Amino acid sequence: MKRINYFIVLFVFLALGTSCNDDFLERSPLDKISDANYWKTTNDLKLYVNNLYSRNDLLAREDGWGSIGPYGWDADQGSDTQVKYTYNTRMNGEETIPDDGSGSGTSGWGTGQWEALRDINYFLDHYQLVEELTSFDDVKQYVGETLFFRSIFYFYKLRMYGDLPWCSTTVTTSSDILYGPRLPRNQIVDFIMADLDNAIDYLPAFAGWTGRVTKETAMALQARIALYEGTWEKYHANDPFKAAENQSTKFLEKAAKVAGDLIAMSEANGYPGLDGVGNEFGYRDLFNQEDYSASNEVMFWRKYDVGAITSIWDRYSANGSGRGITKNLVDSYLKADGTPVELNYNDATLVKIAENRDPRLSQTIQINDKKHYRWEKASPSVYFIAPAFDGWDSEESCPSGYQVYKGHNFRYAEARPNGQGLQALIYFRFGETLLLYAEAKAELGTLTQTDLDRSINKLRDRVGMSHMTLNVKNDPNFEFASLPPVIQEIRRERKVELACEGFRVDDIMRWAAAGELIAGKIPVGAKIAQFQNFKFEDYLPEAAPDLSRQSTFEERVSALETDANGYVKIFKNTLNGGTQGFKFNVNRDYLYPIPTNQLTLNPQLKQNPGWE
Repeated sequence: MKRINYFIVLFVFLALGTSCNDDFLERSPLDKISDANYWKTTNDLKLYVNNLYSRNDLLAREDGWGSIGPYGWDADQGSDTQVKYTYNTRMNGEETIPDDGSGSGTSGWGTGQWEALRDINYFLDHYQLVEELTSFDDVKQYVGETLFFRSIFYFYKLRMYGDLPWCSTTVTTSSDILYGPRLPRNQIVDFIMADLDNAIDYLPAFAGWTGRVTKETAMALQARIALYEGTWEKYHANDPFKAAENQSTKFLEKAAKVAGDLIAMSEANGYPGLDGVGNEFGYRDLFNQEDYSASNEVMFWRKYDVGAITSIWDRYSANGSGRGITKNLVDSYLKADGTPVELNYNDATLVKIAENRDPRLSQTIQINDKKHYRWEKASPSVYFIAPAFDGWDSEESCPSGYQVYKGHNFRYAEARPNGQGLQALIYFRFGETLLLYAEAKAELGTLTQTDLDRSINKLRDRVGMSHMTLNVKNDPNFEFASLPPVIQEIRRERKVELACEGFRVDDIMRWAAAGELIAGKIPVGAKIAQFQNFKFEDYLPEAAPDLSRQSTFEERVSALETDANGYVKIFKNTLNGGTQGFKFNVNRDYLYPIPTNQLTLNPQLKQNPGWE
C-alpha cells in the first residue's frame, strides 16, 4: 500500500494534476473532455487546441504593470536597463529553496506547473482517434500548433531549471520517468528542436491573420531557443552551469540557419518584414497598437476585447506603470551619426539627452518637448510634462525619472477604465529575428557585411541611423571587456532595439553576464537637478491638467536619494543599505533551486549548482 501511495505522490511531483487520488489519474484534461464523446471531428481537435492558446502558463494573457514583452508582466523588471519601484529579489540573491515547488503558471516544479504539458501530450496521444480522420493532412495544423506549445512550455522550464525530465506522452503510474534523473539541458533542446522541425513542416505559412500560429512563428521560436541555448553553453562553458557536453556551435548554427531562412522568405515574398519604414514615428507606433492584423512585422500577438479579455497595460502607461528606464540604457543609444556618446555627455535634462541621438531613444522614453503625448484625444491634447515621481511607489509611478514611452497608446482622451484595455500584446516580431541572426553569425565567427546589411542595418534604416560595419571601433561604453567589438555592438543593438520588451533578463542569463552587469551595481536614473524647483506652470497651457501635481511632485522629489554625481538612486536605502549594489551570486542564481520535497521523492533529480 505504501508503494502505491508513493507512486501517486511521484505522479503529482510531475504536477500532471491537482490531487493525490485514483480519480485524478483517470481525469481528462481541458475541462474533463471525455474520450467517449469528444474525438469525433477535426473541429473537435481545433476546439481542444484553442484551450492551449488561452493558457496563461503558455502565452501571457495580460501584459500587466511593467512589460509589453512575450513573457507577460514583470518579465524585465530588475535588469540593468529597466527597474520596478521595488527591487528584483532574484537579482539580489534572495531566492530560497522552496519546500514544495508551488507557484503560479510555469514558475515552479510542483502541483499545477506541469498540467499544461499533460494537456499537450494527451492531445498528441489521442488525436488519431478522430472518427472522420482520413488523412494526416486534415489534422497536421493542430498537431503543429500543439508541438509549438510543448516547445514554449519546455523553454520556460529550461530557462528556470536547466536540466529537465522529458515527457512526450501522457504519464501514467507505470512511467519510468517518475523515477529517473533529469536529462541534460542540451538533450532537452534537441527534443525541442525536433518538435519545432515538425511544427514548421506541419503549420501553414502566413496567408492573412487568423490568430493562430503559423510556420513563420514556429521558425521565430526555434531560432530564439537555439540562440538561447547556443550562447548559454558558450558563455557558461567554464562555470557550474555548463552543459555536460558543450554543443554550442550546433545550436548557434541552427539559430543562424532558421533565422536566415526566415529572412530569405522576407526577401522573396515581403513577409515577414518591418513596419514603419519611412515613417518618422514608425518605431514608436510599432508598439502602441490594438490590432496587428495588417502588420508585416508582428507575426504573433494577442488581441483583446472589451468584456472578454482585456489588457492592464494601457490603464497605467501614461503614469509610468511603476517602472523606469535606467541611465545604463539611455547611455547605450548611439549618436545620430552612429558614434557613441562621450563618457560625460550633456544629460542634464530629458530634452538634452535626446538631441542628436538614435531616434529610438526619444521613441522609447517620455520627453517634455511638447511632442510626447499622454492623451492625444483630450481637449486640448495632454502632453508629457514630468515623470510620475508623484505616483509614489505604485503602478502609477516612475522611480527613475526616465519614464517609458514605448508601448504607450496615447490615442485616447484619458486612461482606459478597468476592463476596457485593448493594448495588444506582441509575442513575436521580425525585428527580433534580424537581431538573433546577426548575433548567431557573429558568435560563430562567420558574420559578413552582407549579413549585417540584411539584418541590423534594416533596423537602422527604419529609424534613419547610420549603418553598422564589420569594422567596429572600440567604445568606452562597451560593457564586456573580453569580447570582440563586433559582438559588443550587436549586443548593444539588441539592447536598444528590444528595450522594454522582456528580453533583457534572459540575455543577461544566457551570456553569463550578471557578474558584469548586475552584481555590485546600483541602478540610477535621471539627473535630479532638472526636477528640483520644477514648476508645472512653466509649461502652460499644455500643463494645465497637471497643475494639481505640484505639491506631491515636490514632496516626492525631495525624498529621492541621489548618487555622488546627482543621479536618482532608484531604490534609496532599500537595496542593501544603498551602498553595496545587487548581491547576485554568480555561482548559484543563474538557475532556480529544485524544491526540497521533489528531491526527497526522487533523489536522482539532484539539486542545481550552489543550492546544495
